[in-house]
Amino acid sequence: MSASTISILSIGAAVQDVFLSHSDEFKPVTDKTLHEQVMQLEMGAKADVNKIHFSTGGGATNASVTFSRQGLHAIFMGTIGHDPAGQAVLDDLDKEGVDTRFVSYSDTLNTGYSVLLLAPNGERSILTYRGASTHYDYKNFDISKVEADWLYVSSMAGNMDVLSSIFHHAAKKGIKIFFNPGKGELSKLQKLKGLLEDVEVLSVNREEAAQIVQGQDSEELALHLLNYVNVAIVSDGPNGVVATDGKTVVTAGMYEDVRVVDRTGAGDAFGSGFLSQWCQDKSLAECVVFASANSTSVVRKVGAKAGILHHGSSLHAMPLKERKL
Repeated sequence: MSASTISILSIGAAVQDVFLSHSDEFKPVTDKTLHEQVMQLEMGAKADVNKIHFSTGGGATNASVTFSRQGLHAIFMGTIGHDPAGQAVLDDLDKEGVDTRFVSYSDTLNTGYSVLLLAPNGERSILTYRGASTHYDYKNFDISKVEADWLYVSSMAGNMDVLSSIFHHAAKKGIKIFFNPGKGELSKLQKLKGLLEDVEVLSVNREEAAQIVQGQDSEELALHLLNYVNVAIVSDGPNGVVATDGKTVVTAGMYEDVRVVDRTGAGDAFGSGFLSQWCQDKSLAECVVFASANSTSVVRKVGAKAGILHHGSSLHAMPLKERKL
């Protein structure tokens, strides 16, 4: 690795994922009282499952794999247990060339573990044991000895004190921050807004953006988020995404209409895909195209990492509008 290689530290969850699929019991059923589709499993019954798939996940490990596959120096910092699931996480990251020197271990909790019941349409119901992946301790997240250009944080389960400490030290060291907050952080809105002053790039969906600022549509929300951060990304599922850096606004649709096999990790693939290009000074439009392509590739395969694009993957044009501010 050359001295000029960009280094990105990803902090957050690491989990073992087990996907159960190809079962007649997992077909979605329309519940007219809820006006949505649900998965129904009869209490006490045994449901046959014809396929099982093991992989690893967690937003920070997924992002690390994107960065590594794009030729960047990817560092993962998170907590796992002394168990086979933790070893599976490490094995996956080592195989991908991710730096795991800063992984910490819990002496009381097991590694995070998820069982995903995968429906034929790519939607899933998830049974999650969060374990060590979201029980954060200050001492395990000391970034003072980490040399990095960027910090990627997806969620810290609403632990604002640990987040504040991490962001403070990152800003002090001149490390730029990409933040994709989760529901834990969004539930503590005032503290979240206080953290945003240190954030360079903020990535949220439309509903999340509307909790932080006011706006009639994704573009207005993204522009209003510039009051807090330098770059704002607002996604809206199949309706596409809006990104702005205060100089340009990019509005994009779907990259490609593909058959969705599994949506796990799609958001991680988009956020990390964007940063993997932005940190290399690519244009806003180029970053959105790659992020969209990375996310689209991920949903075509089971698991959060299998579809992540490698460096040099060919991309095609997508519905996209760009205008100067």
